[in-house]
Amino acid sequence: MRVLSIDYGKKRTGVAVTDPLQMIANGLTTVPTASLFDFLKDYVSKEKVERIIIGKPMQPNGQPSENLERVQAFVKRWGKACPAVPIEYYNEIFTSVMAHRVIIDGGIRKKRRQEDKGLVDKVSATIILESWMQSRK
Repeated sequence: MRVLSIDYGKKRTGVAVTDPLQMIANGLTTVPTASLFDFLKDYVSKEKVERIIIGKPMQPNGQPSENLERVQAFVKRWGKACPAVPIEYYNEIFTSVMAHRVIIDGGIRKKRRQEDKGLVDKVSATIILESWMQSRK
C-alpha cells in the first residue's frame, strides 16, 4: 500500500506518494488547496493508500504557525469522511527552505522556478515523505 504526504498551503498543496512497497517517495502533483479534499478522495478510491502524512506547520521556536489551524481543520474533516485512511502529522519545519535548495541545486532555472510556483510545494511534500520514511527505519 502507498503512503501519501501533503504540504498543505493556503492556496496550493503539494502531494507526494510512495511506491506500493514504500521504498521510494516521488512528488505527485500540486493541487489548489480548495480542491484537495476531492482530489484525495478520488486518489484513494483508485489506489491503495495506507495513510496520509501531513506536514505540521510549526515555527522554529516551537510555536504553531499561522497555517496550523487550517491544517487541523482539514485533518478533522478528512477523519470524519475517510477514517479508513488515517492522517498522521509530521514536523515540516524548514521543508520549504530545503525544497528551494534542492530545486536550485538540481539546476532548475530561475524562470522555470518563477513560472512553476507549485514545484516547491511538490518537492516539500516529497521531503516530508522521505523524512517520515527515514524516521521509521
